[in-house]
Amino acid sequence: MAEVRLTMRIDVDGHPALGHGKIRLLEHVGETGSISAAGRAMGMSYRRAWLLIDSLNNQFRNPVVATKPGGGGGAQLTEMGRTVIRCYRDAERDAGIGAKTPLAELGTLVKRPQKAPSQ
Repeated sequence: MAEVRLTMRIDVDGHPALGHGKIRLLEHVGETGSISAAGRAMGMSYRRAWLLIDSLNNQFRNPVVATKPGGGGGAQLTEMGRTVIRCYRDAERDAGIGAKTPLAELGTLVKRPQKAPSQ
């Protein structure tokens, strides 16, 4: 049986707002205290990571990440950032529980790639 898992994207007013990647980026910021290190952990440039954090900061009533000015100043999750992560992970967990049976059935229906013959 193939491993099938549910990933979630949250849209706000019909526009993509939050998904697994942005949540992982926030989690990495929380773990590393750095936007640059969080981006590296995800294989993205500092600029891309910063743009995503900036868009998240502008999307919520309060910033999700606080930065210190200047190079190497660091970054930390705010209370809002921790709440956003918690809400997303709770919704993801609950959706996964609700979808457990159909996901298991899909796992039995997926055609698995065949291994190339050994030479």
